[in-house]
Amino acid sequence: MPCFYSVIFVTGLLGNSLVMVTYVFYEKLKTMTDVYMMNLAIADLLFLCTLPFWAVDAHSEWIFGTSMCKIVNSAYTVNLYSCMLTLACVSVNRYNAIVQATKILNSRNKRFHSILVCLGVWVFAIILTLPEFILSKAYIDLPDKTTCTMVYPPNSGSIVIVGVYVTQMVVGFLIPFVTMIICYSIIAKTLLQAKGFQKHKSLKIIVAVVVVFVICELPFNIVLLMQTLQIVREEDSSCEYSANFDYAIIVTEGIAYVHCCLNPVLYVFLGVKFRNSFLKILKDSGCLSQKQLAGNLKTEYETSQPASGISETTNMYPL
Repeated sequence: MPCFYSVIFVTGLLGNSLVMVTYVFYEKLKTMTDVYMMNLAIADLLFLCTLPFWAVDAHSEWIFGTSMCKIVNSAYTVNLYSCMLTLACVSVNRYNAIVQATKILNSRNKRFHSILVCLGVWVFAIILTLPEFILSKAYIDLPDKTTCTMVYPPNSGSIVIVGVYVTQMVVGFLIPFVTMIICYSIIAKTLLQAKGFQKHKSLKIIVAVVVVFVICELPFNIVLLMQTLQIVREEDSSCEYSANFDYAIIVTEGIAYVHCCLNPVLYVFLGVKFRNSFLKILKDSGCLSQKQLAGNLKTEYETSQPASGISETTNMYPL
């Protein structure tokens, strides 16, 4: 697990840092999508910063004390919620941009609106993370083995556990999943009805976004649901079941971590605007000449010539 965490940390750090550099120095956060992508990259980066601590914990034990346990556990959870809710906001934004194109393009304060939405997402995520901050502590689970975990009150422990698990499943998976399915289904229908538009690539990206989300997030939430049902039924688990559940949590949670490495690829790297900005980064860093830059730059018009009503949305909100 420490090696696995290290690989995710390095790859996710490179991808999301590149996204931030692009939007800060080249795109300048001009559109609603830019704001959402920047917010998603920040959430992923802050989440990735907790992985070195978990790598040390997996290798030996938790050596950072209770205060650091509260900070790291809370940072992990708040960025989980903010990342998942931002993905839901991105799907709604794309729905507005493509299906409700006229309405969204007539809005003068769309960028300010997206900033307010992102602030609301972070505030909501922080509120939901308060149980983790309050209950997390460095706990001696086994002889000479300290772990960072949530220590629940003895009298109402099962109620608190169920509440935390249900909140994590609903906010961290169900709401984003349902939102993505509804929005992207309508978007796909709209693209299929459009004429004179290279829609096949856009549809493939939509399918990839949903499939990757399900593959990465569904297994962990299934395990979490099984554990929640067992607590609700007040069933005693055997030592073998508890051990298998711990292994299942480790494996499925690791799969979920991979999602933060794939977000830059699915949401940013495939867009024409980002590829052009990336070429400019290479030119400014001396890896590419001005002549090579001019030869490789692609305009949105050259890449695709969308149908009427979808042109602006596909340029500003790349699928």
